[in-house]
Amino acid sequence: MKVVVQRVKHTSLSVNGQLISEIPFGLAVYLGVKVGDTDDMPAQMAKKIAAMRIFEDENGKMNLSVRDVGGEILLISQFTLYGDCSHGNRPGFTMAERPEHADMLYERTAEELRMLGVTVKTGVFGADMKIEQYNDGPVTIIYEI
Repeated sequence: MKVVVQRVKHTSLSVNGQLISEIPFGLAVYLGVKVGDTDDMPAQMAKKIAAMRIFEDENGKMNLSVRDVGGEILLISQFTLYGDCSHGNRPGFTMAERPEHADMLYERTAEELRMLGVTVKTGVFGADMKIEQYNDGPVTIIYEI
């Protein structure tokens, strides 16, 4: 599993012109699932995301987590994180997990985050999503387990 975590002021996600989810501030988390990822990974990933200290404290130091600041997470499925452009210019996606298993791990990650006390909104797995995002910082972290 791989995530791109971005600190945001506001993020909204629409499908077919319909607003699906939005958060006022927190984290936009793009989650990719690769072939071979296991059922224990969502709990590991959720624990890392919820505890990631990338919000500023009163001294301006990145020392607080999304939970500490009362932020929310917009969790977005993103199979293209496993796009491979090493051979030519058109990415191949053979490392991305099949949709059925990837969707299950994506949903479990959202549930694990909720169990850790974070408000989580989601996109629509496999849909053509339009995302409006107001980055804060910008702060972008890439993490893979």
